[in-house]
Parts: sequence; C-alpha cells; structure tokens
Amino acid sequence: MAGKSKNIKLDAINKKILSITHLQSDISNQDLADKVGLSPSACFQRVKALKEANYFVSFHTDLDLDRIVEHLLAYVEFTLRDNSLQHRKAFEAEIEKFPEFMDCLRITGDTDYIAFTCCSNTQALNAIIDEISGNKRLGIKTVKTRIILERTKWYLGYPLERLKWLDAD
Repeated sequence: MAGKSKNIKLDAINKKILSITHLQSDISNQDLADKVGLSPSACFQRVKALKEANYFVSFHTDLDLDRIVEHLLAYVEFTLRDNSLQHRKAFEAEIEKFPEFMDCLRITGDTDYIAFTCCSNTQALNAIIDEISGNKRLGIKTVKTRIILERTKWYLGYPLERLKWLDAD
C-alpha cells in the first residue's frame, strides 16, 4: 500500500462486503449485490470505494500445488546475532529478494523471525537457506528448518465474525 490510506465508514454493508470478498475474491458483482442487499450499481460503488481506501491488500487464488508441481513446504526460523534496527532491516530486505519465502514474520521469544517457504525440493530449500545464512552482513546466529509433512488445516481466511471491528470514520 502506497501512501496513507483513506478511512471510510465501515457500516454493516461494508463489513458484509469485506467479509464475503475476503473469502470469495472471485465473486461476481451481481452475486455480491444479492448477498448484501444492494443493487449491482450501488454494490460496485461500495467495492470501488473500499478498494480506493486500501481495505483490500491483494487478490489471489489458492492453488492445489499437489496437482500442479513438485514442492516442499517448510517453516524456517531465523535468530539474529544482533537484533538492532539496522540488522533487522538488512535481514528483511534480503528475505524480500526470495519469492520462495512467501511470508516472514518478526516474532517474540528465542527466535527473531519465522518464514513460510515453498521450494521445489530439499536441495533448493537448503540452497536458499545457505545463501541467506552465509551472508555475513545479515548476522544470522541460528537457522531452524521445519519441513511440513502434512497440510491438516490451511489458512481459510481471517475469523472476521469473531474479531472486533474498528470504527473507521
């Protein structure tokens, strides 16, 4: 998101639009309008306003990788020697260069970062980890890799119905 986002009122209809499109980004405007009780034109205008206000971060499709490509999913934990802002920014900039690191989170505890990765195989995973951990400028102290054996539950959207909505006027 570039620049400061404009806030618009998240009334019951806007909340419903966000909740539905969050789980069904490919829903047609007509179907969305029917579900939220608006005309297609009014629904389109609401979605457009929400997009312009940057309430939507991105749109993507979850693919069935098992049917498409050979792959290996893993979580990789990184602990830095020096947790200063300078070293954190250097690490974060380096991770950004690798599309295999699909998600990287700075966390509390003994580990500084945990990253979700998708590689073609263990050799490819080891190669990118070696490249990153071998970069002395990043000051990586330890790396722990946790290969995912089975996908028992996957991200299916945020539990918006269980979260407290912010009042954005």
